[in-house]
Amino acid sequence: MGELDAVGVARAIAAGDFTAAEATEAALARIDAVNGTLGAVAFDDRERARLRAGGNGFSGVFAGVPALIKNNTAFAGVPTRQGSAAVGDRPAARNEPFTDEFLGTGVNLLGASTLPPFGLTATTEFVDREPTRNPWDTEYSAGASSGGSAALVAAGAVPIAHANDGGGSIRIPAAACGLVGLKPTRGRTAPSPMAKTAPIDLVCNGIVSRSVRDTAYFLADLERQRSVKLEPIGLVEGPAQRRLRIGLVTDSITGQPIDADTRSALTGTVDLLSELGHHVEEVPIPISPAYIRQFVDYWAMLAYFLDHFGGRLTGPGFDRSKLDPFTHSLGRRFGRGFYRAPASIVGLKRATAHFREAMSSFDVIMSPTLAHTTPKLGYLDPAGDFDEVLDRLIKYVAYTPANNTSGAPAVSLPLGTSADGLPIGVHFSADLGGERTLLELSYELEAARPFVRIQDR
Repeated sequence: MGELDAVGVARAIAAGDFTAAEATEAALARIDAVNGTLGAVAFDDRERARLRAGGNGFSGVFAGVPALIKNNTAFAGVPTRQGSAAVGDRPAARNEPFTDEFLGTGVNLLGASTLPPFGLTATTEFVDREPTRNPWDTEYSAGASSGGSAALVAAGAVPIAHANDGGGSIRIPAAACGLVGLKPTRGRTAPSPMAKTAPIDLVCNGIVSRSVRDTAYFLADLERQRSVKLEPIGLVEGPAQRRLRIGLVTDSITGQPIDADTRSALTGTVDLLSELGHHVEEVPIPISPAYIRQFVDYWAMLAYFLDHFGGRLTGPGFDRSKLDPFTHSLGRRFGRGFYRAPASIVGLKRATAHFREAMSSFDVIMSPTLAHTTPKLGYLDPAGDFDEVLDRLIKYVAYTPANNTSGAPAVSLPLGTSADGLPIGVHFSADLGGERTLLELSYELEAARPFVRIQDR
């Protein structure tokens, strides 16, 4: 089953090649084989999953396909721990809206996947337990904040898993683990209840997958379930004939040069796009340097509210004394500069206008997903010196947050490999509602340069 994508598993179940129960057992066996090393499962819900699989009452494009949900999203009967020891372990009383959407595609949820505390950093590491490790090389980070989902999909335990993205948290672990990670347009999928109350809703729900097809079918099936005020995507099943105008961003807003392996992956992708007939031209960064400080101010504000009002936000059982050092320090940073928050929010909204203005000249803007290959565990240590870790983090992830503040869609595709054999992601952005363009281009690149999988090495 590890050779199939989710569409392939669902079709095999429908054809009678194996049952949903057999697919569930195969996934659980693979999880048992890898999770002791990877540390990617936050909550094991296998007994309920087995009961559901035995009933075989699944419908949707992924009927009977085993998957996991990220543990910051309420799934009735499972504690929503948000990756933090500070959050109580009371099981969720009900599903949140996206959980129902995901279940509506037919998946059988085996449990919940790991994330760093509150999803506030780009590595799934903790101060109170072992980290989530990258299956390509277990000395390296799996990315974050959807690190557990990405590690399990890359390791072949499940074909797809839930991920969500408030600053790159679908795209970063997809890049680190060699997966397809598409952040949809804001409003395309059901919002996170906590995020939608914020002044700017940064968070979008989606999946990580090993194939473009799975992501395309996921989005099409969600459109079947709910109506949104966006241009419909429809079911995208392959490339388009249209050749695209693609803007190339190489420089980071932080001034941090990209590493040699990442530059090689980006250059190779530009060459491939040109060979395929697309027009690529280099463009300046479409947002101002002030954006980084404004985004960090906003990000720190979220940590501050978790630090001071965590019980109201996460429910009974919140224990502030167990809050991790990184979240606490990030919240303190906001406390020292809280007066900047209104201006920072205004600045982020202006940056959105500049980003969308740049998009008006191109069909797609491409860049690296990350400034360098995924780091070794400990490089972004949540218990390390806060200022040093924050500086490293900002430089590492500078390319992804603009799509969260603007709401525009973006996808990371595994189009390169480092000298050490680690995957490298290349990032493509479209304007609001432009997922069809991203999917068509992704199909074309996947066919022209098939994505390397762990088992192919």
